Amino acid sequence: MREQPPQYYVGLDVGTSTVRCIVGNLDSTSEEPEIAVIGHGSAANMGMRKGLVAHLDDVAAAVHQAIEEAERISGIRIENVTVNVNGSHVSGLDSTGVIAISAANREITIDDKLRAEDAATIVQIPANREIIQVFPKNYRVDGHESIKDPVGMRGVRLEVDTHIVTAATANLRSLEAVMEKVHIYPMHRTVAGLAAAEAVLSRQQKEAGSLVLDIGASTTNLAVIEDGEVQHVAVIPMGSINITNDLAIGLKVDLEIAEMVKLQHAALAGTGKNGRVSVVHESRNYVFDSEDVHMIVDARVDEIFDYIDKELRRIHRARKLPGGVVIVGGGANTPGIAAFAKEKLQLAARIGKLKGVSGVLDDVQDPGYVTAIGLMQLDMLFANQSFGAGSDKRQTRTSGLVDSLRGIWNKVQP
Repeated sequence: MREQPPQYYVGLDVGTSTVRCIVGNLDSTSEEPEIAVIGHGSAANMGMRKGLVAHLDDVAAAVHQAIEEAERISGIRIENVTVNVNGSHVSGLDSTGVIAISAANREITIDDKLRAEDAATIVQIPANREIIQVFPKNYRVDGHESIKDPVGMRGVRLEVDTHIVTAATANLRSLEAVMEKVHIYPMHRTVAGLAAAEAVLSRQQKEAGSLVLDIGASTTNLAVIEDGEVQHVAVIPMGSINITNDLAIGLKVDLEIAEMVKLQHAALAGTGKNGRVSVVHESRNYVFDSEDVHMIVDARVDEIFDYIDKELRRIHRARKLPGGVVIVGGGANTPGIAAFAKEKLQLAARIGKLKGVSGVLDDVQDPGYVTAIGLMQLDMLFANQSFGAGSDKRQTRTSGLVDSLRGIWNKVQP
């Protein structure tokens, strides 16, 4: 029998400052389910503001460069990707769907499950917004609660609690225009927080309840995962570029110098140097008081975490996530940020580490690549999911993330 060609999966992280592309496939040599990274690419992005497309041509050029580099390393032609949707226009809301079971034997089928999820999407949202993802959280059959999968059960009434993620239509169309310009088709769209969660959270953390923070250049993505499902998604319009801007103002220097100060000397929770610090720019040495640097950085990061804490309080999860906080993104490279998060949010905190991934990892171990790798993992999950009749793949259903990779592994094994 002729062997089928291997299936490739691609994640494209269109970030405010950097575009990253990851290519992977299933590692057939591993006894445990693993995805092998076989290609990667990155490019500086000068065309976005706070996660939104501001200059289409500049963003398209960055996407093209990142994809071209990933193609060169992996040796494959990239045409389809799973891409992230970013920006403060992304928001989530809870909704409940209710249906009657019409089968004569009252047995719940997959179609019934999908009908209930579709019913949950019948909500009032502004005309300039659209649903991009639906996350079923739990089901109820005739009033019996906390059911993870109702298929095969018998009942008269099926209910599902969902978390629905919506985004501004205009911003989605701008992202689509970028993809069209580089001749790439986004098979699925998702949010950075979910992608990061898939890349770094263990099953235990997903079940117990965890917060994933993706601290990017100008946005901070939050995803609360509990009972193995997405409970809440939010985007805060602040990130590490705000620290650079504050340093430029506070130290009265150019942005290039402020960025160097941030990268070389920004630190939290008492982990930085004392006394004087310096950077060299264009053969000139700039010296600053480390106390001034630390005060500026602390103030901005404290503000970001204030917003994070308010978001957790709003959904009644403040101080109530046993799995703790997992930090990824470029902001995760700030020394002492895990200790700062632990103190501010009163939860265990750590920097995210990749799980279930092998292959070409030397260049993608940086926390900034976590979202792109998670998007690649979700690309595989979405490609192997079944969609109900009449469902729109642009509106992606995502459920059962805990064992998704193992389930797919079992399906593709000979």
